[in-house]
Amino acid sequence: MDYDRIADLSVAIDDVSTERLERKTSSEFTRVTTELSLSGPGPDGDETATGRGEDVTYETTDHDRLAETGLPDLTGEWTIDSFSDRLESVDLFPGGAPDREVFRNYRRWGLESAALDLALRQAETDLGSELGRSADPVRFVASTRLGEPPTTDRLESLRERVPTLEFKLDPIPEWDDDLVAAIGETVGTDAVRILDLKGRYEGTDVDVPADPALYERVLEAFPEAVIEDPALTDETRPLFEDPAVRERVSWDAPIHGLADVEALPWEPDWLNVKPSRFGSLESLCETLAYCEERDVRLYGGGQFELGVGRGQIQLLASLRYPDGPNDVAPRAYNDPAVGDGLPESPLEPPANPAGFRW
Repeated sequence: MDYDRIADLSVAIDDVSTERLERKTSSEFTRVTTELSLSGPGPDGDETATGRGEDVTYETTDHDRLAETGLPDLTGEWTIDSFSDRLESVDLFPGGAPDREVFRNYRRWGLESAALDLALRQAETDLGSELGRSADPVRFVASTRLGEPPTTDRLESLRERVPTLEFKLDPIPEWDDDLVAAIGETVGTDAVRILDLKGRYEGTDVDVPADPALYERVLEAFPEAVIEDPALTDETRPLFEDPAVRERVSWDAPIHGLADVEALPWEPDWLNVKPSRFGSLESLCETLAYCEERDVRLYGGGQFELGVGRGQIQLLASLRYPDGPNDVAPRAYNDPAVGDGLPESPLEPPANPAGFRW
């Protein structure tokens, strides 16, 4: 397992700092994250090395509290594994419990990412070299909503700038037959790689109720698209009894570790890997190993990262699932206005990799 290759890496931490980041997004909300920095002696001993990660917790209040309280004492000499144990034993939300328990995983992932980045830099190596894996060009899709009421305007703007662009779209009950047909005419049905039904979210701003008519409409209109997170109800479950349809289903929101994969309604053919959901490097690596053994197809997912976290999920995609329909497009794709000069898929890996960075 990949974790065995990094667990014993040494990391020396002398200082911990945070930086609050903020940016408006194409999904009509202002995203706030915190970049986490761990600093320690450089490989020569007389200079400083810094490892960075990103806390992608969604509540702005949690980031504001972190800026006020700081983090528990994390300085000292560790291995990646013992540092992970330290994070397990301390409260990473000293300013007050987060609204959702999964946010604890998000912050822990940011700190484990930073520790891994620092450890690799102190050892003068990079993640691909340590894992014995090559970094390949990363194929990505653009994830975008179509507005309220939904139109194809943003799809048209994006395609004008990047004619070969593929998409991850979020169907909602307002998608009628005319809109679905218009999407196919605008970008082609085969360019819609993922349809995220968001049927497994609960108590969030993006919950979408199960709608059997919508499910049937998009299943038929986009026969090659991966279908992410359907809600399985008495009305929708019959749509997924066909093995050919089940093979198109992917899971995202329920997955926080291997136990969640094993608890799915059927053995999955696809998974959306959002590393921050797993919390620890060990949990992520355990799940990736399970999927590799069972030929589960993977693609990366993002959390509107504003800092180093975006490059880190791109690097993981490059090392593990570069050819998937990765929802890891460069940050410019999440800007409210569609700008010029958008990067095209696939993304080329860095020529001189270092640490846990893209």
